[in-house]
Amino acid sequence: MAIKDLQARQGNVNITAEVVEISEPRTFEKFGTQGRVANASIKDETGTVKLTLWNEQIDKVKTGDKISIKNGYVGEWQGELQLTTGKMGTLDVLDGDEE
Repeated sequence: MAIKDLQARQGNVNITAEVVEISEPRTFEKFGTQGRVANASIKDETGTVKLTLWNEQIDKVKTGDKISIKNGYVGEWQGELQLTTGKMGTLDVLDGDEE
């Protein structure tokens, strides 16, 4: 799947892209539990999209990494598409020779 083909409220998204930027993580509290969230920008040959990173994903990913998202979900925030792994999806950092 290509970034240019993503649509709001789309599930089961499988995509490979490069991380081009990661924002400073911020902490939040939900149901009495603390967590962390950061926004990243990812790109492929067709475009860029925001990616929401949660908790341990923040420590796993760095700028320049090639990542694979399986079973992701596309949300929308203030008119901008945002990709997330949601509850069921996975994010993996690929080795240089994986595609």
